[in-house]
Amino acid sequence: MNDENLITIKVNQKEVEVNKNLTVMQACEIAGEEIPRFCYHDKLSIAGNCRMCLVEVEKVPKLMSSCDMPLMEGMSIITNSEKVKSGRKGVMEFLLINHPLDCPICDQGGECDLQDQAMYYGFDKSRFSENKRAVENKNMGPLVNTIMTRCIHCTRCVRFASEVAGVPEIGMLGRGENAEITTYLEKSITSELSGNVIDLCPVGALTSKPYKFKARPWELKRTDSIDIFDGVGSNIRIDSRAEEILRITPRVNEDINEEWITDKVRFNYDAYYNQRIDKPYIKKGSKLLASNWDESLDILKNKLKKSSPFALVGPQTDLETGYAVSKFMSNFGSDRVEVRTDNQTILNNNPFSYIFNSSILNVEESDLIILIGVNPKIEAPIINYKILKSYNKGNDIYNIGDNINLNYPTNYLGKDINSLQDQKLIEKIKKSKYPIIIVGSAYSTHATPEDLKSLFVFSKNYNLITESKNNLNFLTPYASRVGQLLIGNTQSQEFEPMNFLESKFKDGSYDLLLSFNSEEISNPIFKDIFKVYFGHHGDLGAMSADLVLPTPLYTEKNSTFINTEGRPQEAFKCHNTIGQAKEEWTILKKLSELMDYRNDFNSFNDVRSGLLKDFKFNFEFNSIIDFNLVINFDDTIKFKSSTFNYPINNFYFSDVVSKNSKIMAKCVEENTNIKQEKVVNR
Repeated sequence: MNDENLITIKVNQKEVEVNKNLTVMQACEIAGEEIPRFCYHDKLSIAGNCRMCLVEVEKVPKLMSSCDMPLMEGMSIITNSEKVKSGRKGVMEFLLINHPLDCPICDQGGECDLQDQAMYYGFDKSRFSENKRAVENKNMGPLVNTIMTRCIHCTRCVRFASEVAGVPEIGMLGRGENAEITTYLEKSITSELSGNVIDLCPVGALTSKPYKFKARPWELKRTDSIDIFDGVGSNIRIDSRAEEILRITPRVNEDINEEWITDKVRFNYDAYYNQRIDKPYIKKGSKLLASNWDESLDILKNKLKKSSPFALVGPQTDLETGYAVSKFMSNFGSDRVEVRTDNQTILNNNPFSYIFNSSILNVEESDLIILIGVNPKIEAPIINYKILKSYNKGNDIYNIGDNINLNYPTNYLGKDINSLQDQKLIEKIKKSKYPIIIVGSAYSTHATPEDLKSLFVFSKNYNLITESKNNLNFLTPYASRVGQLLIGNTQSQEFEPMNFLESKFKDGSYDLLLSFNSEEISNPIFKDIFKVYFGHHGDLGAMSADLVLPTPLYTEKNSTFINTEGRPQEAFKCHNTIGQAKEEWTILKKLSELMDYRNDFNSFNDVRSGLLKDFKFNFEFNSIIDFNLVINFDDTIKFKSSTFNYPINNFYFSDVVSKNSKIMAKCVEENTNIKQEKVVNR
């Protein structure tokens, strides 16, 4: 910290040195004094409208709100005087004038800021005898339940919608006692982050509609985990009771998701128990019939002995499973596993060609962002929020690809990747202090290796890549992609692995397919071969398989995922598996025994230990992997492909789990209705 910014103040007669750019509330927190608040939130702009954070400032006759008051040298602040206590009691009394006595039936009960602060700072009775006002509940869609009579007008939800979600669709109408928080035209909030208003609301005005009346917080077991439904790896907490998951909330991680999560991971948990594969199935004729493990593994053993198999790894497959699959498939030869089922192009021995290299944290620090074939709004809403933060600072966002509708304006450069070399854009890049490029799957699935090399050369030429930074980023929407590529679960083919596979199955080089949670098993190129599906949901993959083996969901086992920026994180087991499901490594262990193959895995810890031992790079949980590689290309920039095919069209139905969620289905229906109304209004 620059010493010029330090000033000395007193907090309750105790001297403390703080940054002069802080507020009185922040200075008091540094000094160890707790200041009550309702409207103030670290991640939102300051509103200063609840007045709960009153403090006494020496030589100032009135109590002052500390959240919006700047510091001055020598300022003396009192937070615990009788005058302050009396002022806070008065504010609390006003806040409770119209607040209903809903605590026994309110879902916020037990974790309510108003409850806690009323006990600590308030009176035990009210002096007001007037009737409490009633406010009509508002429609905020299928996810957020509203009981607006409880609202204390802190406006956290209003500021969140505008500043974080980027959809200013919540506001306050009326004045005084007639003031109400509402969505405009009472429509659903059109944001992939809308559920975060539930956590922000300090009272029970906004609660979770799917969680309504399900449980009290003290009944729940809490399990740390991560979001596996995009490549960001947001930190989450799973709350369960017995064998049932009842809600999912965010965990704070300032390096990744801060304290926000997407609506998909927050609300699709009802699908964890819908359409589950709970026992082995064997296809006889055109129907899948229930079987048992002994019969199923015996059939698979006999098939494998006579076949040349290949394995596909799906988009939500954990690292340990991928490692166990790799070890098992090595019994049949090399290059027998593929994770790039979308034909994503990568450069061999170059992890920088598929990783978000500048880190998620640094996106908001960028003063120029160029999007190439990516829709961050639905592929990675948390990264989209970081881009919005950069835009709100007055920075430019450029877009090459489809003219997608984001929640911030972009400078659209068209569909030609060569527009990257536009002279005006190059001048902008040269003047920029921290420019970044974000390349999405829409482009990388059609790019040639020469295209990727040209992107690296362009980035080096214009200082996006230097010795100290790499701001050429590749964003994947899939949780498993980076980790599986790092452990080598791909063929030594830089271009179009699925096209290569098609030729191999046609000429008979491979004649049996093992699919680990990959719906790509239903691809017509595999229609004439024996297919085995390892998975947890009855999806297209299971329906097209000849043999279906049940495996656990990520909440039913310990596992590791590496997010899009190359950060390994752990997901912990929440409850036991459903039905007869078995972890993938145990199935492969049993198969190895039946086929007399060597397999040293006797426990999950054995699998993880082997993984860490064989991992090529420095591996440390919760830290970005340092690849320490130097990669050079010639100076030629020659882009061949300008084809874009965006991988996700429907945010709520983007994976096998969410497709089985009734809550996500309601979101799809709501969004469809909103789009139809917009068309009619036009």
